[in-house]
Amino acid sequence: MNNILIFNLVITLKMLVNIMEIYIIWILAFILTLLLTTIFTVLFTKIKGNLYENVRGGIPRGVGLAPYLVMVLLFPQPYRYLIAIIGLMAFIDDVIGRRKITAYLEIGQLLRGLGILIVMLGGYYIFGPVAILVALMVQIFNIADMEPGTAGIVVIIMSFVSFVILALLNSSSYYMAVLLLVICLGYISQDYSGYIMMGEVGNHSFAVALGICLASVSSVIAKLLAPQHFYLVEFIVMLCLFLITAMIIAKLRTQTLTYYLERYLHIQNPTFGDFVMDVLTGGGLGDLCRKLILEDRQITVNNPTLIKLGARRLVYNPVKALPSNEGSTLSKN
Repeated sequence: MNNILIFNLVITLKMLVNIMEIYIIWILAFILTLLLTTIFTVLFTKIKGNLYENVRGGIPRGVGLAPYLVMVLLFPQPYRYLIAIIGLMAFIDDVIGRRKITAYLEIGQLLRGLGILIVMLGGYYIFGPVAILVALMVQIFNIADMEPGTAGIVVIIMSFVSFVILALLNSSSYYMAVLLLVICLGYISQDYSGYIMMGEVGNHSFAVALGICLASVSSVIAKLLAPQHFYLVEFIVMLCLFLITAMIIAKLRTQTLTYYLERYLHIQNPTFGDFVMDVLTGGGLGDLCRKLILEDRQITVNNPTLIKLGARRLVYNPVKALPSNEGSTLSKN
């Protein structure tokens, strides 16, 4: 009897130690992110160059290096390697700045594309097909980060949702969701206020880290619902979470996207579908694909259903923007 009591006591103590270790790591992540954010804010302000934007009196850029380093340090293996790869590519882009390789291609677009491809291929051996969507999170977060605080708010919302689902389904992966949440909380205050910019290193690393958490949610749900069709169900669940994330970004950026689409792309009275499509396909990488596919053609969308779904933004060609009464027509016959 005594041996059984001692054994149970030892097991209980081990569980308590493990729980305490997790809490300590979460607290450490928050404090370390907060500290590094302050250090890099001061450092990049003094260094200036491409890590400093001369807007609103001057803003240090690339401060997302702080949460990136904490994620690489504290995320479990092998996930940290995916974050490390995409963040490294992104920070090189931040340091180099917007330099063109050709008339249509910037170094940043090349590095982003290469990083996304590496995450897809490397992630495939970890997650399977959903690695495609984990990597493509970079695209939508690149658009989210065009407005102060938006990317951080989305990380907080979706990492909390991931934590709740994983905790309710008794998955130990909730640890990563909370870790991402506290790292973001340690960083976001100055970014939300517009005093710092996370840069490509920040939004790319947050994107992949959140993608990893959403992939964990998808995996747990797929195992529960249809283990015999695991990869198919996992991909569908991940796709739903991916689109929900894009829609949250579109909702948070409604005002600025309305101004951008009307003023610069001449898409009048944009719909929510246009906003979501801009999040999904906008930015330099999306525009590059449109340039290559459409060449010098501009397609005009007249069908009301397609307009609601965001087809005008999808087919907008930045190379040749024609008046609304010119070009091809995309409509149902």
